Amino acid sequence: MAIIASLASLGIAHAFENFGGLRPCALCLRQREVYWVALVIAIIGMSLMQLKPNRMTGRGVVALLGLTFLTGAFVAGYHAGVEWHFWPGPATCTGGGGGLDGLSAADLNAALGTATKAPACDEIPWSFAGISMAGWNMILSLALATASFLSLMQDKERNNA
Repeated sequence: MAIIASLASLGIAHAFENFGGLRPCALCLRQREVYWVALVIAIIGMSLMQLKPNRMTGRGVVALLGLTFLTGAFVAGYHAGVEWHFWPGPATCTGGGGGLDGLSAADLNAALGTATKAPACDEIPWSFAGISMAGWNMILSLALATASFLSLMQDKERNNA
């Protein structure tokens, strides 16, 4: 389930970027990192279980996935809070810095020949039912974390019965 959910989430994010023209901000990219980590954990976990099936290894992988998805919920929730102006976002979300010290945005745009605006983390480029992509990601991440932790609890009950 973690592999499918991670691949689907990454695919949807890339589709919004490539086909919808919504460039990701720094916090959007950070949210994607969580799914890449979950994907790697799930693939390594599956490989370990194929090599040497072990209940404790499986439980460890599921717990690690639960914590990873919970981290994703916090990252997405933080981003949603930035979008709603509950708190300020990091400096990387303003379009400044990023290793181009001494080069102004105007200089960079002139050099590139096109006027571009870096996506800001505190703007909501797309929403559905009044919830931004970061908000939906938080809901999905919480659901995946909950599913992981419930799976652990059910496994424990099954083996204690």
